Amino acid sequence: MVPMNPLLKQTFLALLLPVFFLLTPTSAWALQSHGGSEGIFVHQLAHLFYAAAIAYLFWDIGRSAFPGRGWRYLQVFCVFMILWNLVAFTGHWLGFYIANTDIVRPSGYFSSQIAGPLSSIKIIYFCATLDHLFSLPAIFFLFLSLRSLYHSVDKEEEK
Repeated sequence: MVPMNPLLKQTFLALLLPVFFLLTPTSAWALQSHGGSEGIFVHQLAHLFYAAAIAYLFWDIGRSAFPGRGWRYLQVFCVFMILWNLVAFTGHWLGFYIANTDIVRPSGYFSSQIAGPLSSIKIIYFCATLDHLFSLPAIFFLFLSLRSLYHSVDKEEEK
């Protein structure tokens, strides 16, 4: 048997370790809490500024009348990101008006349920926690946009 090069062995282990952790997760720790009231206010302002910046990008792309499918995909990305910011902003805001006991998780985070009696605030808050239904399509359209723009530049360079 041929001995393995030490650098090759280290590279192999460095690539294998993240794959191991991806295949055997324990806790995602995906939620971020904001310390004190100033943290959430800054976070909410960031949602508003990001939505405004993306709205300006959408407007500027339309005003400039860039040709091509990639620019249209980028505008669709902008629409989804604006919606995501508005939904996330609403969810954070309504989080102040519900108690921790209003949403129950009998079998973990993925089995969340609204505790009765139902109210409009609870239902809207619960729907606002589904903000990934806007962010994931946004990222997909960003990918389509970048791929389309890359291919259009690649075709121009071949000429």
